[in-house]
Amino acid sequence: MSEEKRIPYKIYLSEDEIPKRWYNVRADMKNKPAPLLNPATLKPMTFEDLRPVFCDELIRQELDDTTPYIDIPEEVMDFYKMYRPAPLVRAYFLEKALGTPAKIYYKFEGNNTSGSHKLNSAIVQAYYAKKQGLKGVTTETGAGQWGTALSMASAYFGIDCKVYMVKVSYEQKPFRREVMRTYGASVTPSPSMDTEIGRKINAEHPGTTGSLGCAISEAVEVATKTEGYRYVLGSVLNQVLLHQTVIGLEAKAALDKYGVKPDIIIGCAGGGSNLGGLISPFMGEKLRGEANYQIIAVEPASCPSLTRGKFAYDYCDTGMVCPLAKMYTLGSNYIPSPNHAGGLRYHGMSPILSQLYDDGLMEARSVEQTSVFEAAQQFARVEGILPAPESSHAIRVAIDEALKCKETGEEKTILFGLTGTGYFDMVAYQKYNDGVMMDYIPSDEELEKSFATLPKINI
Repeated sequence: MSEEKRIPYKIYLSEDEIPKRWYNVRADMKNKPAPLLNPATLKPMTFEDLRPVFCDELIRQELDDTTPYIDIPEEVMDFYKMYRPAPLVRAYFLEKALGTPAKIYYKFEGNNTSGSHKLNSAIVQAYYAKKQGLKGVTTETGAGQWGTALSMASAYFGIDCKVYMVKVSYEQKPFRREVMRTYGASVTPSPSMDTEIGRKINAEHPGTTGSLGCAISEAVEVATKTEGYRYVLGSVLNQVLLHQTVIGLEAKAALDKYGVKPDIIIGCAGGGSNLGGLISPFMGEKLRGEANYQIIAVEPASCPSLTRGKFAYDYCDTGMVCPLAKMYTLGSNYIPSPNHAGGLRYHGMSPILSQLYDDGLMEARSVEQTSVFEAAQQFARVEGILPAPESSHAIRVAIDEALKCKETGEEKTILFGLTGTGYFDMVAYQKYNDGVMMDYIPSDEELEKSFATLPKINI
């Protein structure tokens, strides 16, 4: 039996093979991510500094740069078994349609009611909030996957959930909003008039469609002013990337079963959670000198933090109330165009991924919206899954790399992350199908105007 026939279309691990520990890639990084800074003192944030905002155990994970593996709590493992392990799929049909000698695999994280990978961290953060005896949590959401996941997790543990949803997504994705409400969450379009920061942003940017940075500011304000609540974040932070490593650990275990080693690993990148989760165990091998991989982050051309941003300390939110992080950023004042990849519409990038990118350990590409949906449609027609717009950025570059192999005759192995499904994104697909979807690329002048607002910090 040939190697081609031996590898099944879907590779499933058993329940016993679900990772029991998260992998902390920072432990193997020579250059650690720079510390978060207190916006009042510009000193590194301490455990006590972060306590008013985050749950205690999550702070410990956020600040831990040295422990390589962290045990997954039993209660979280029990919940993971509802939808994990997630399949690793060999994209035989896509390979055939492209006529490429490349071998394409994708890790599918959309097989749960939230429709995406976000549940991997949401259940962890809700668990620690419940364990700490809190009443509830606040958060932001872009496309709605994170808000949906957190509303599910909060309902499971019986705590309250307040979601601030980027206004353009709130309007474009009413069904995603209603799923959150069905699970008991309150959902507010951001920027709203309910918070001081929301009113300020609306005054400074009349008619704004919002951004993740705006929604973060509002959620943090509500958390810090409401007794018994903490703020939780769906991406960017070290702790979130840690939880998402179940993706990469499962993918690597599945590939190892068949002796497969990827040449290229591709993920979409907004704040960085799914990309960081997918690549971490492979990046660990690269950092330790055990293997080498080409790792590609793919972002929207309308919000190109890695490819056109500055590596600098910046506020994580538009309201400038959160800690400052050293990251690739477009400036916390940058309001992206209202494109349809809501979950990628964030002005900055994970400090972990930013450091790895700055160290030359991964590369980044930006792609335009219409080409992303062209790839999404092609994938849906041959692989049978309607992908989320965010995931489709990775699909675009996976197809591009496979077509390069077609030209060169190379039989490279490509792995990409399919972070979720697009069944609540039909307004976007309708605009693409109707031929009215537009591409937007910010000018250098627009970006320079935003860069001018970066805080002047020399550390």
